[in-house]
Formats: sequence, structure tokens, C-alpha cells
Amino acid sequence: MYPVSYKPERACYKSCHHAMRIASRSSIFYQRQHFYAASSFAGKRPKFFVKRRVIFPSLPCNPVSAPSEINMNGYNRKSPQKRRYEMTKYAVTPKKKICKERIQQPKNTVAILNELRHGLIYKLESQTGPVHAPLFTISVEVDGQKYLGQGRSKKVARIEAAATALRSFIQFKDGAVLSPLKPAGNLDFTSDEHLENDVSKSAIAVDGQKKVPDKGPVMLLYELFNDVKFDCINIDGAQNNCRFKMTVTINEKKFDGTGPSKKLAKNAAAKAALASLCNISYSPMVVPQKNVPLPIDDKSSSMELPQIHADTIGRLVLEKFMEVIKGQEAYSRRKVLAGIVMTENMNFCEAKVISVSTGTKCVSGEHMSVNGAVLNDSHAEIVSRRCLLKFLYAQLDLQCNQATAYQSIFVRNTDGQYPYKLKSGVHFHLYINTAPCGDARIFSPHENDTGVDKHPNRKARGQLRTKIESGEGTIPVKSSDGIQTWDGVLQGQRLLTMSCSDKIARWNIVGIQGSLLSSIIEPVYLHSIVLGSLLHPEHMYRAVCGRIEKSIQGLPPPYHLNKPRLALVTSAEPRNQAKAPNFGINWTIGDTELEVVNSLTGRTIGGQVSRITKQAFFVKYGFLMVNLPGILARKVTTDYGQTKANVKDYQTAKLELFSAFKREDLGSWLKKPIEQDEFGLAE
Repeated sequence: MYPVSYKPERACYKSCHHAMRIASRSSIFYQRQHFYAASSFAGKRPKFFVKRRVIFPSLPCNPVSAPSEINMNGYNRKSPQKRRYEMTKYAVTPKKKICKERIQQPKNTVAILNELRHGLIYKLESQTGPVHAPLFTISVEVDGQKYLGQGRSKKVARIEAAATALRSFIQFKDGAVLSPLKPAGNLDFTSDEHLENDVSKSAIAVDGQKKVPDKGPVMLLYELFNDVKFDCINIDGAQNNCRFKMTVTINEKKFDGTGPSKKLAKNAAAKAALASLCNISYSPMVVPQKNVPLPIDDKSSSMELPQIHADTIGRLVLEKFMEVIKGQEAYSRRKVLAGIVMTENMNFCEAKVISVSTGTKCVSGEHMSVNGAVLNDSHAEIVSRRCLLKFLYAQLDLQCNQATAYQSIFVRNTDGQYPYKLKSGVHFHLYINTAPCGDARIFSPHENDTGVDKHPNRKARGQLRTKIESGEGTIPVKSSDGIQTWDGVLQGQRLLTMSCSDKIARWNIVGIQGSLLSSIIEPVYLHSIVLGSLLHPEHMYRAVCGRIEKSIQGLPPPYHLNKPRLALVTSAEPRNQAKAPNFGINWTIGDTELEVVNSLTGRTIGGQVSRITKQAFFVKYGFLMVNLPGILARKVTTDYGQTKANVKDYQTAKLELFSAFKREDLGSWLKKPIEQDEFGLAE
């Protein structure tokens, strides 16, 4: 029946020994259960076991272990039979944990207040009432003001105290409205004073600079407002390059956001709402980089344009572009869009779009003109500035007639060397849907280099760069005398044009009015530059003004180094991988239709001379010199180039700019062949 080597008594002893080891860690009741389970293996009850309190006799210290199986990895594995006996040591079979989906609980007032104010201390003021029903009073001090809360427990009293504090600067009516909080040393959000429009001031950090909120815009919006509703109202573009438009409604106010996905469009809409209702900004300009020097001659000592103003500028330019392109949708294809907006006394409700333009290329060398009849640079921001010149000439035309002089943005200058100057409070804002080509765009948008630059003197930083003829992108200039020759270009040498970043830096020294108008009006500077994408605060600031601020000197007044405000719109434009078209459009306020220019020839698609060429402006300048009141020299007798050279202060400021670039070892400014400017006015 059994194998020769099998001994029932031995097997019984081993089974009992195993049961005794388990029973030593269990209760008496379960010890008895283990005993009966073990003894049942031999078919009889062992005689050396006692039924009562003393259950097991003493056993040898080192009993012979039960045979075990060894698996292929060398580890002992107990037999299934013995594993079955061991399972009896669990009194109750453990229940399997059922993972239920956690429902996010709303935050109480203490948590919300601690997010808005760090380091708050709650104090127990008093405890009243009987022992079985106490009433606790707890206080918390926020911005120097003490707020009390009462409750049957300390926790409830603390929640009530936080709620009282929150009600002092958050109104709950048809959705929460965050009102301004008073600035303190450790704030994230500001002021306790109510503005007339119930809009809060911006977030302030310890050093007085604004701080980006730690939370995402959508999450923060849901925490600050009760009635928040998002809707996807439009999808534009092809399947592989679609553009979503989301609208968020808060207190019957709507805010739009666009993006390449619904998530990004939703974030953009939330940012727009926070900027408008709470003045909370997620702009990269909110926290300045450590090595970016802030403007010291600015009253607000800040480089940032308020987010709500930046969004308004971007929206106005985009809407105007869609308006003027109607009927000529074939020319709506573009990579770069730019425009200039004018405000009076920073009233953006009545802001006017002065110009809109598109384009990314320059004229080919074989199409140069000796009569100033072509556009050399058709990049969108450069064309928008030329459209602004057209607008300035038109405003000076109003001064020629006493009946229309009051409509002009210029007034007579009675206490200066310039006959006219801008009205007080008139500002111009440049919008570009991406960073200008050149130094402002030489960075990696996906690399985190916001810390201190380990190589601030590297050659790539701040270098003057030139655009490629009939192409896109820029290359650094070479050390030369900065002169290009007419015959060299016609023979095949590439016609080089300075990058848009370099030209904007030039505008921040000599102004955007150009050399001809500098003999009539005071310098006009950009108040702000708003980008639709690729805004890096450090690189942008360096490109437009920072690289020469230490070396510029000797500027004749009123010329100075202008430091424009910088901002990024909340609905950033996606990267456009399509091939750039060879045409560009331009429109100026007062035009009945847009003008389409072939970027490679510098003329309109019909072969006509553009309305914003050197030739067109020289004719307007000649008319002003004859008809504008207050002008001494009434007749233009020199050619275009010599007339510009006669504006001494402008030329002095321009030469000082070129010298500043050389002193910083950033390269030499390249000039066009001088033959381009050797044309005069028609008799």
C-alpha cells in the first residue's frame, strides 16, 4: 500500500510539527483547529497531544524539515498540499480591494485662502458655552485685517474665519468675481480696494514684479468663478492643420480663444477671461528673466504691456485683415501677418487699426530700381511701418488746410526745433504674428534657457543679420565696409537686406517716421510690440534695444533709446509649415482696397508702382514742403539721397547707432547701392 521508505508515524509527526509552528502565533481556539487539521493527515489523533490548555509538548529545537520541492530557479516552493493547510491560519479570508474612481472633492475655504495668501496663522480667540456644546471663535489675519469665525468645533470655526476673509475680497453673485487685494509682502494676488469696473489688479510677488500663477488657467478659472461654461464654436482649416475656437462664458461675458487643439483653445479662452476679469496674466513677460535689465527711464519700470491690451491689439489686426481680404481670398495665404494700431490716451475701446500687411520675402537683385519705384523689403512688419508713413503724410496733409487741421494727430510745436509733433497721448503699437526675423528669433522655443546665460558673450548673441535674397531666414553679416555695389549685384552678387530685428532696433533709436519726415516732426517711437508667437523675453529685449543700451551715446535730443513694451497674445499662432507665397498685401486706413505686391519684383501684381515706395513718399514730401505752414525751406532742389542726408540730427543718430553696433562687435550695417537713392522729383 505504501512505498517501502514510507513511515506513517514519521509523516504524522512532520504534519503535527508544521501545525504547531503556525499555532504558536494564533489564538487557542485556532490552535485547536490547526491541530485537528494536522492530525487528520494520519487518520488518528496523536496521543502525545493534550486536549486542554496545554496543547503541544516541547519539540526539538531543530526538527527535521519537511521535504520541499525546488523549482528551476533554485528557490524552495512548498507543495500545493501543504500550502492548502497553511491557508487555515487566516481567521477571515481577506477581501479583495475594489478600486473605485475617486471623485474630486471641492476645496474648502481654508484651502482656497491658503492658496491666495501663504503663511497664514489661525488663532483661538475664545471658547464659550457648556462642555457638551462648546462654541469656538478663531481668527485669521489677512493683509493686516483680522477676520473671525465661530463654530461647534475648531475646524468649523477655522473654515468660517477663512470664508469671512474670502468674502472681503471675493464677491459671490452670479459667479464669483475676484476683486482687487491690497499688495503685501507675500501675495500671489493683489489689493483689497474695489475698482469701478470690479476688475482686480495684477498678481504681485515679493519683489514687486508680477508672478505667473502656479495653476493652469482653466483650473484657476473654475476656482474663482462658479458659472463657467466652455463651448467649441468653430473649427477652421484642413484636417491636418485645423484651428479650434473655444468660447468661455462668465457672468454673461464671453471670451474667445483659438488653438490647434481644443485643449489649447480652452486654455487660451481661460487666459483671456482671467486677463480681462482679474488681470491675471500668463505672459512670459510677467516674471522677467534674471539677466534682462529692465528699463530704468520708464515710470512703471516694466517691460510688459497689460495682457488685455495685447489681446485687443492682436484681435483688431486679425479682424481687419479678414475684413480687407474679402473679395480677394486668393491672396489670403500668408506666413507672417503684421499691423499697427493707434490709441489715444491708452483708450483701447476706440483704438484704430492704421495698417495691415503680409509678406516674407525681399526683391530680387535684378529688379532693383534707380527711380525708387520698387519695394526692396516686403516683410510684413517692414511693410506695415511703410503704411504708417503713408498715414503720417496724410495726417500732415490735414495741417495744410486750416479747416481740417484739428482732425490731425499732429499739432504745431512752438517750443522746439521741429515744426510739428504728435498730440499728447497718441501711441502706436506694432503687432506681428511671430518673432521678427533675425536676432529675436535665434533661440530654441522648446529648450529651457530662462536661467542665467552661461555664455553671454557667444558670437551668436545680438549679431547683425541679413535676409536672404528671394528666400527666408537670415545669416550673420561679415565684417566689411557695409557697402554693396550696383554692378556687383547685377552681375550675380546677392542683394542683402538687414533683418527685421535689426530694423526694429534702428527704429528704437531714430524713430519710425523716416529721415524725410524727421525734418518736419519730432521722432515717433513705438509704444509696444505684441507678438502672436515665439516671444522669448530675453532674446526679444536684446534684439530690439538691449544689445546697444550700454554702448549708445551722444544722441542729439530728442532722439533717445526707446524701450517698447513687449507682450504675447493668449491665443498664440501655430507654426505654419506651408511654403511662403511670393506676394504680400498692404492696406492703410483710408484705402478703399488692399494692394497686392509681388515680393520678388517689388511692384504690384499688375506691374504698377506701389503706393508705399520711396518714389511715392518723395512726391508727398515735396508737396508738404510747399504747402505746410511753418516750413522755412519751401522747395526741394536735391535728389532723394541728398535730401535725406541734409537732415542732420537724424543722420547723427543713425551713425551713432551704427557705431554702437561696431563697439559691441556685432557687425557692420550693410547699405544698399547708393545708385538707388539718386533720383529727384519730377518737374
